[in-house]
Amino acid sequence: MTPQMPPAHPFDDDKLKEECGIYGVRGIQDAANFVALGLHALQHRGQEAGGIVAYSPESHFQSARRFGYVRDNFTSKSLMETLPGSLSIGHVRYSTAGSKGATAIRDVQPFFGEFAMGEAAIAHNGNITNAAALRRELIERGSIFQSSSDSECIIHLMARSLQRTIPDRMEDALRRVEGAFSVVAMTRTKLIGVRDPLGVRPLVLGKLGTGYVLSSETCALDIIGADFLREVEPGEMVVITDQGIESRKPFRPAKPRFCIFEHVYFSRPDSILGGRSVYETRAQIGKELAHEAPVDADLVCPVPDSGTPAAIGYSQASGIPYAMGIIRNSYMGRTFIEPSEQIRNMGVRLKLNVNRALIKDKRVILVDDSVVRGTTSRKIKDMILDAGAKEVHFRIASPPTAWPCFYGVDTPQREKLLAATMTEDEMRHHLGVDSLKFISLDGLYRAVGETKRNAADPQYCDACFSGEYPVRPTDQIEAGFQMKDGPEPTSVADV
Repeated sequence: MTPQMPPAHPFDDDKLKEECGIYGVRGIQDAANFVALGLHALQHRGQEAGGIVAYSPESHFQSARRFGYVRDNFTSKSLMETLPGSLSIGHVRYSTAGSKGATAIRDVQPFFGEFAMGEAAIAHNGNITNAAALRRELIERGSIFQSSSDSECIIHLMARSLQRTIPDRMEDALRRVEGAFSVVAMTRTKLIGVRDPLGVRPLVLGKLGTGYVLSSETCALDIIGADFLREVEPGEMVVITDQGIESRKPFRPAKPRFCIFEHVYFSRPDSILGGRSVYETRAQIGKELAHEAPVDADLVCPVPDSGTPAAIGYSQASGIPYAMGIIRNSYMGRTFIEPSEQIRNMGVRLKLNVNRALIKDKRVILVDDSVVRGTTSRKIKDMILDAGAKEVHFRIASPPTAWPCFYGVDTPQREKLLAATMTEDEMRHHLGVDSLKFISLDGLYRAVGETKRNAADPQYCDACFSGEYPVRPTDQIEAGFQMKDGPEPTSVADV
């Protein structure tokens, strides 16, 4: 019987879902074990499933793909012994494209392909925005797809390339792809990493002894004791062999547009992005928010855990005491089995509990990273009021999320985003809070080290806030998505 993935908890349903996490190791004995540790550190980027591929001259390519957490699947000695070798890549998944749930083990990466010049495995973080168009074209030309994932398009494009080596074929394939992609791949001898021309998704390079590591985030280098060397540059391909690192630039130069929401929410606070501590950036967001949206109150409380650094920053800048007014149940995960309708109706209370003795008779500022549908925000507000708070003020550490992301984030349809259909004041009434304020786009840009947002040429991808997409979402437009009036996004012909 196919294992069933448990449903997401109601608390998680009102958060933007992380894209995916990718990891690769070359030149280290038992590389798959290090990949498993790295994927564990990247678990926040995808909790649905994970996969590891390893290569050794004796066993050749071996793979394991499983639903659920890394800790529940890739800690078995008997399983890890089936993945020998000093070269391995891995992937943790939250599906943003393709089918979801137990029917989709075929969609779990890394994907593997056999080509005329040898085999290769590939794992992808991001989203290919012209995948449907590419898929139709490839099927018409005879390709047979084994999954519903957009990432499989890369394998088929590589198979049809006339180039002579795997890295050359990958370059050829990725020039046909639109959207956002960070990729790790492996052949029998090579570890390969690539970022899209705009560098929307992160990818870093590390070193452990004489071996090398590729990772979505620096926190996953720390877990194995690897040294951070540098970020893979936007539009760069690194090919790691016995001779060292070869750097290629297969795409036309483009101005980077890194995802600004990585700073707000997706990345772990102990990671480094663009030379900046994610934790310190989030604390600075809180400070900017305190300057932009002050309010008289008794306590600043985070909505755990993602709101914590911003709440600390807000407290420091405002002088209002910081307090853990909401306590998170750390053992309440996706594997919890809800036994009855009565328990299901408890919703967010299974995940969070109010510190009543602290909250009673207080004016409370709640700091959260974002508001998506608003369903969880309303429940948290009710919990705070039920605990005896006098006032509830929401301060949000990102601008209003009014547009869907097509670059690797599972975003609701636009009409389901609260900020797409309501003004800030209407949202305040809808949530039933005494005040509601979001950080401005300029304030967010200041927090990440810019003077302000360059409206004519933004320094980051902020499409979920601005509606200004840096890469054309071809499939979505063909499906009827209405773009915001403005400059035409980049297409594959431009890169």
